[in-house]
Amino acid sequence: MAKDTLSRSLHDVGLAAWFGGTLANAVALNPASAQADTANGTGRVVNTGWNKWTPVNATAIGAHLIGSVGELVGNRSRLVAQRGAGSTALAKAGLTAAALAVTGYSRVLGRKVAQEESVPALAGTEPAASTPGDVAKAQKQLSALQWVVPALTGALIVVSSLAGEQQRASEVKKGFLARFSR
Repeated sequence: MAKDTLSRSLHDVGLAAWFGGTLANAVALNPASAQADTANGTGRVVNTGWNKWTPVNATAIGAHLIGSVGELVGNRSRLVAQRGAGSTALAKAGLTAAALAVTGYSRVLGRKVAQEESVPALAGTEPAASTPGDVAKAQKQLSALQWVVPALTGALIVVSSLAGEQQRASEVKKGFLARFSR
């Protein structure tokens, strides 16, 4: 079996940044923006932070996807022959698709919030009384979604750990024997 260090690195580093960055923004940036001196300042701070994070996040997601494809190509024969490996790969693909969908929709909502650079807000995902209605609605949706992305990418980390365990020589042997002993 050939080494897939580059693919694994792109997969893991990209996923780590996607998970960690979105979690940090939910835990720190969105609430910390409330410390601005004015409601418009709150909107300006959070929009600036998210706009700076977006290209980094896109790069991280791209790296993760490229690494994922590399891992699939590198493990294609094992995925077919080892019992359980294909199911794990499908679970990873499903979680990745869900995380991409939520991330994409969150970005659409974020762009709506960022249309006015200094939109009034109490915090990053908490509208003020003076926040325009469509922006307030987007912020309320983002309030929930800011936790969904790290939950999905965190689950993806766990399933990736399972996939790594399935690559242990003892597990590969058991998986091959299970596939052929049925």
